[in-house]
Amino acid sequence: MNKLKDSFIELNSRERAKAVLDKGTFKELIGPFEKFESPHLPLQNIVPQSDDGIVIAQGLINGKKAVVISMEGAFQGGGIGEVSGAKFAGALELALCDNKNGIKTYPVVIFDTGGVRLQEANYGLLAISEIQAAVVELRKFVPVVGVIPGKIGCFGGMSMTAGLFTTLIITPEGRLTLNGPEVIEQEAGIAEFNSKDKRLIWNTIGGIQRHAAGFTDILAEDDVTSIVDAIKTSLNKKENTVPRSEQIDIYLSRLSSIDPSKAITPLEMRELWKKENFDNKINIKQKPYIEKVMSRGRTWFEALTNSDGTREGYAPSVLCADKIIGDETARFIAVAPNPNARFPRARHGEVGLEEGFTIAKYIREAIKEDETKVTKRPIIAIVDVPSQAYGYKEELLGIFESCAASVDAYVSARLNGHPVVSLIVGPAISGAFLAHGYQANTLIALDDPKVLIHAMSKESAARVTKRSVHELEEAAKKVPSIAYDIRSYSTLGSLYNLVEGINADNPSVNDITKIKSILIAAIKAAKENPYDLSDRLKTKQAAVGRAFSIKVRERLKEEWN
Repeated sequence: MNKLKDSFIELNSRERAKAVLDKGTFKELIGPFEKFESPHLPLQNIVPQSDDGIVIAQGLINGKKAVVISMEGAFQGGGIGEVSGAKFAGALELALCDNKNGIKTYPVVIFDTGGVRLQEANYGLLAISEIQAAVVELRKFVPVVGVIPGKIGCFGGMSMTAGLFTTLIITPEGRLTLNGPEVIEQEAGIAEFNSKDKRLIWNTIGGIQRHAAGFTDILAEDDVTSIVDAIKTSLNKKENTVPRSEQIDIYLSRLSSIDPSKAITPLEMRELWKKENFDNKINIKQKPYIEKVMSRGRTWFEALTNSDGTREGYAPSVLCADKIIGDETARFIAVAPNPNARFPRARHGEVGLEEGFTIAKYIREAIKEDETKVTKRPIIAIVDVPSQAYGYKEELLGIFESCAASVDAYVSARLNGHPVVSLIVGPAISGAFLAHGYQANTLIALDDPKVLIHAMSKESAARVTKRSVHELEEAAKKVPSIAYDIRSYSTLGSLYNLVEGINADNPSVNDITKIKSILIAAIKAAKENPYDLSDRLKTKQAAVGRAFSIKVRERLKEEWN
């Protein structure tokens, strides 16, 4: 066989899935002839694809029952929309069901994705949160293995998802990062990251660098045999292996060795992290606030807790306090601006390197303290996050893993019996919302023009999709999931409550009392319902707004096994 035929990268998504599975065992679920196409793309004059860019295949790997999820980067950049996201999440959920019933089913994901499909925006963001939830729960039963071969790579919310995996395999041609170079350039300027500097890009987020920095487990050559052998090895990984997304103190300790005010090259970062003896001791020297900047997140945090929420030794931008609400104590967490943050790109309320890991630390602290208690304290995320931090150092040092740690902690809290509630009082954008708030049992939002939910800022979304902001706004009139406003989002059916008549910027005593009452009801509802996110698809709005998310899961279940 010649070298081209041996290349794993050059295979399409279906060929990759077949190559991974034992010969003769490939069985595709919801294949292309069933024509499960995105209903949202034709409304924007975009030609859909019959399998929506995701191949789901059952079969055997080295004799083990497996499900392979293979992404097609050649269609819409491998972006996650409603149908593709439902196929992905639904397959993992069924694998989880198998494992809970004593049937070992091993999930393998072949990444080739730019993240959320911006032409469907909030559908993709919702699906990714559900995919992430399933990954964390699946890890308790079997290794969850991911492969990042090349061509597109693994970007956006899917990079955070990859950061949750038990094992990650990458080739030198693979790329792994949260924010793409073009988006960083759009948000932070060309001096921060030149999207045309290909050498800079590969040295920062390419497979060799990511493996050398410890963000992936296996560096495999672009060869079918090498990839398949790496997957087989990974499926035999010991189940007591601690995932990277749970190694919070190690990463915070590593970050403490970095001086953000100085330039750092990829090689310097690798060498510094190797030389240091990282023993889980956190030595970050946080500077005090230059000034206390009020934001909606801080306003509501202080209104609900009567506390400023800062703790010595922790990132001051992450607020945390335990406060009695109703007849029990809840842990409140918010992200607020800090003009003196160590990393300059996270000074306006963004979720940055230290923020993601700090959120995770506060949550895991509550899980540990409550592990022997019958009643677990509720965790309330106050959401006012304009975005994740955009910057060269953020990508180099693994902001995707920081956000993954926060996602992991929120999922773990839910699975350990902690009711998790999100109160959305401001923007909830992109990876920042995935990291802080999207894993809640119940989502509550204020009905206010400044409460926005989306996968990316308008300017960056326009650049990536090669449309003008006006064209995006026109498309949103036909496809509500593209819109930014909270009322459009509410049509998707995932909100527990859209609260009207509240002064979001300057809440009155009555406003605060009303929100506390709603939070108490939401906590009660979270306790009475399943700990997973399945309730999002059971609302009246979801029956219409996420009809294809439901339909895809139903068909998958029919074809499973």
